[in-house]
Amino acid sequence: AIIVYRLPWTWKCSKLLMKFIHAGLNTIAMILAIVSMVAVFEYHNAKKIPNMYSLHSWIGLTAVIFYSLQLFLGFAVFLLPFAPVHLRALLMPIHVYSGLTIFATVIATALTGITEKLIFSLRNPAYSASPPEATLVNCLGLLLVIFGSLILWMASRPHWKRPPAENAKILRPIGATPEGTEEESTMTNSSNADKSDLRINTEAARKQNLKFDEAGQRSTM
Repeated sequence: AIIVYRLPWTWKCSKLLMKFIHAGLNTIAMILAIVSMVAVFEYHNAKKIPNMYSLHSWIGLTAVIFYSLQLFLGFAVFLLPFAPVHLRALLMPIHVYSGLTIFATVIATALTGITEKLIFSLRNPAYSASPPEATLVNCLGLLLVIFGSLILWMASRPHWKRPPAENAKILRPIGATPEGTEEESTMTNSSNADKSDLRINTEAARKQNLKFDEAGQRSTM
């Protein structure tokens, strides 16, 4: 969901379509996170294991709470056509930064979770003896770190950003109007600016012609 705007082969697609894909992937992830949280609490209660005592559980619950807020604000501000353009422009850097922060928090949750599972599950031999299970899960943790680093790198590089010229391509369903967001406002502002510049240039040309006429009359006299 984070890099859906950063893939070059998606730049030819409309911005509205990519918004729906971005929101859809995040919604699926949120549903899976909720199902996982319910499963964990039910398992702990069935096994008489205390809830919310480890660092893993604290980081995980924090990630889920902020992820739900991020998803709700993303729908309300950027997907639905009700928020004003200036509000979207104000919240976009915050939306991007918080999304990357939540992603890094999820990676940290996964790393602490698999480590906690190894410590509690491996008894004979113990985790400290580096059995094959420990090696396998440690390699999985390294792959998670590499994966997270690549995603953050792609999301922070300017040359991976969707070109502005392609952002102007909006998906228009049959019988519907354009998206009516930043692009529409930008086109309106540009049109108004062009008209204003035309009036200024016309007025300047008229004054210059008057000066030339006066100079010509003086030279004739």
